[in-house]
Amino acid sequence: MDIYDYAMQMEKDGENFYRELVAKTSNRGLKTILGMLADAEVKHYKLFENMKRHDKVHVADTPILVDVKNIFIEMREKKQFDADVFQAELYRKAEEIEQKTRDFYLEKAEQVDASQKEAFLKIADEERRHYIVLENLINLVNRPDIWLENPEWYHLEDY
Repeated sequence: MDIYDYAMQMEKDGENFYRELVAKTSNRGLKTILGMLADAEVKHYKLFENMKRHDKVHVADTPILVDVKNIFIEMREKKQFDADVFQAELYRKAEEIEQKTRDFYLEKAEQVDASQKEAFLKIADEERRHYIVLENLINLVNRPDIWLENPEWYHLEDY
């Protein structure tokens, strides 16, 4: 399996995992965030598919951290927090997957031509952002009172 097939499989697995997480929560805000992560994996899959065909690709910066921050603020304002603590372990698993995926892309960026190196690096950075989102979900699930009462939201920086 070449690096593009492997990357596409990782992205497909990530999408499927996030869709499973969406089905396991009843919280509208968390469903939205997890759906955003799944949709991002679909975009990555398509990028790697194009890269495999040696098509020119452009990896656009996504506002996922800003969008997630806005969802958290809305959850706080509406006092809509009803997530199960068991989900934290699932988010940790997703976090590990994002880290491994990021590491893989960083490693492979050094093995592809210059035109595709930038795409691998940008996708690796996107995976880092996903990790940050998951870290914040874990904190939110484990410490909702502290998390939701923080008016400054310093813990979700705009990277």
